[in-house]
Amino acid sequence: MASHVVGYPRMGPKRELKFALESFWDGKSSADELQNVAADLRASIWNQMADAGIKFIPSNTFSYYDQVLDTTAMLGAVPPRYSWNGGEIGFDVYFSMARGNASVPAMEMTKWFDTNYHYIVPELGPDVNFSYASHKAVQEYKEAKALGMETVPVLVGPVSYLLLSKPAKGVEKSFSLLSLIDKIIPVYKEVVAELKAAGATWIQFDEPTLVLDLDSHKLQAFSDAYSELQSSLSGLNVLIETYFADVPAETYKILTSLKGVTGFGFDLIRGTKTLDLIKTEFPLGKYLFAGVVDGRNIWANDLASSLTTLQDLAGTVGKDKVVVSTSCSLLHTAVDLENETKLDQEIKSWLAFAAQKVVEVNALAKALSGQKDEAYFSSNAAAQASRKSSPRVTNEAVQKPAAALKGSDHRRATNVSARLDAQQKKLNLPNLPTTTIGSFPQTMDLRRVRREFKAKKISEDDYVKTIKEEINNVVKLQEELDIDVLVHGEPERNDMVEYFGEQLSGFAFTVNGWVQSYGSRCVKPPIIYGDVSRPKAMTVFWSSMAQSMTKRPMKGMLTGPVTILNWSFVRNDQPRFETCYQIALAIKDEVEDLEKAGITVIQIDEAALREGLPLRKSEQDFYLKWAVHSFRITNCGVQDTTQVHTHMCYSNFNDIIHSIMDMDADVITIENSRSDEKLLSVFREGVKYRAGIGPGVYDIHSPRIPSTEEIADRINKMLAVLESNILWVNPDCGLKTRKYSEVKPALSNMVAAAKLLRTQLASAK
Repeated sequence: MASHVVGYPRMGPKRELKFALESFWDGKSSADELQNVAADLRASIWNQMADAGIKFIPSNTFSYYDQVLDTTAMLGAVPPRYSWNGGEIGFDVYFSMARGNASVPAMEMTKWFDTNYHYIVPELGPDVNFSYASHKAVQEYKEAKALGMETVPVLVGPVSYLLLSKPAKGVEKSFSLLSLIDKIIPVYKEVVAELKAAGATWIQFDEPTLVLDLDSHKLQAFSDAYSELQSSLSGLNVLIETYFADVPAETYKILTSLKGVTGFGFDLIRGTKTLDLIKTEFPLGKYLFAGVVDGRNIWANDLASSLTTLQDLAGTVGKDKVVVSTSCSLLHTAVDLENETKLDQEIKSWLAFAAQKVVEVNALAKALSGQKDEAYFSSNAAAQASRKSSPRVTNEAVQKPAAALKGSDHRRATNVSARLDAQQKKLNLPNLPTTTIGSFPQTMDLRRVRREFKAKKISEDDYVKTIKEEINNVVKLQEELDIDVLVHGEPERNDMVEYFGEQLSGFAFTVNGWVQSYGSRCVKPPIIYGDVSRPKAMTVFWSSMAQSMTKRPMKGMLTGPVTILNWSFVRNDQPRFETCYQIALAIKDEVEDLEKAGITVIQIDEAALREGLPLRKSEQDFYLKWAVHSFRITNCGVQDTTQVHTHMCYSNFNDIIHSIMDMDADVITIENSRSDEKLLSVFREGVKYRAGIGPGVYDIHSPRIPSTEEIADRINKMLAVLESNILWVNPDCGLKTRKYSEVKPALSNMVAAAKLLRTQLASAK
């Protein structure tokens, strides 16, 4: 019986690729050194899967930034501003597209479906001259073969690539990206021909957009694309992989009727309705790649339940045609549980990271073929039973108040316009007030101090003294820059979600459970294993200290319940909204304690609210109702004079703007600059926003420093669609990934631009 893995984490068990990338970007190591680290990681990944018994091992899932950017490079779809003159695309052009450079900005970055992973959005138009410009897929296949490994090269499918793109600047927004399908298919044919010549026997096309609600035009484009590729694919086994949700019935019918395709991969964790479609009809003689091992969470698989599902499927499609697989790439989970030496042993027994999931896949495949490892299955069953019966999972004192929230409203009593008037009387802010999103650069010394305090190498007094000095420096810097509403810089926090999870009950934490978010950026999601509550205040000490250092308003900085939920590995034994309501009540307690301590501006970040939006439209309304409700719960009890901010970033917000308005925040700061002011289009189309709003004026994920004139131009574009009395001026996101040498001039230019526009507005009256 065969086993398959859709994809695997790239960073390495100890983030080896992250450090190699950052060393290369900083000019401390060469391209050869970076490539050597990458080659070692690839070899290790392939060997690990081979040792676990995986038959269909993927290649070309490794990336220096992201797989969509790799496809852009493969197709030679480089925007003109990067001055690429043809030939094989190297690191200079590749990383300029991803990160920008001193003279030109980066391409837009957005969320990969409903995950916390990001991709670089292709910029396309009718004049793009596609050409085969990166041979990475073939090179990695040959590399694995030289190591004695037969792999399945993975390509982002042509239809998904185009549907994940956007019209380039200057191209009509109505331009049909799918009209380019005939231009990119020849490049795909070249890649396929090279893979065949190199000896490949299988090829995997990832077409995740097939789980979306596609109209007949898009489905026809999909069908036509693979019909056009059919002759080139002759002699190869072809797998089309889908993931993250159910495949709609009409899409399933078109997909499974394609000629020249050998197998179809489905996510049977998040796509349980697809099971019914498979049982009703599956093409005779085709392979079913059954994604029964969760690629997006860290809970050990219920092997007995999965085996029952697989046996049912085998009865439909034939036992020899079922390939046991992961539900999606394991990119979205942590690397190896063996690296967690400090994790509570009972909780650890409930978990499986990528390395363990590979073993689960093969164990299920062997069991399906009659070679069941009884000891392994027995140990798994014991862990499942332990989790269900453990008293540390359930807390009735938490569940009752959370359950009582259903059906209630939780709105502040006064409308936002009246609240803003009351707040302005208290805060006395200038027109176009300036602020930042929360974090300031996290220096190596700061990270070292936090590590030493956690390891108990320095005393609490010494730790507090160091953090206090850092906060004081950040406050002084903001005052020198003349920023209006300050932040304390979050020096006590390594991660916005991890920091709060460490102080809430029901959370567990890893040492090496890193997951790639984008590029070299990794996050370490907390594990929500039980009911959530707040034993004591979490931020009041630091926020009060920071406020005592200045007469200007100091934001209290919190992470919202939906973002904590979406950026954690969440328990799968109760509905997500129930867990979210529990977190909301905990954050509500913190908000009210901050207000009592004299903090008059409180930011409750919901950076991940859009990210959690279900992919299918029929499920979106329910999610938005409980997500928005959860946010309102956190601040429904504060006074009119307390200004509540929220922040969102790196997603497409236009389609949920009315839900954002329904959150009823006093001020929202939101990513805008990297996406070419896409957000502003919703206001041009007539949406009236009455609360405060700060569309980001510069991209913090690029080292590039914008000029005062560039920022002023952005603010003017905002003033064309938003009233000046509600507009705030701020960066796109937090500053912790940047250096002070970048932050100081960028913020100085931002403040100068705001003052310039204030003067112009005053003189125009």
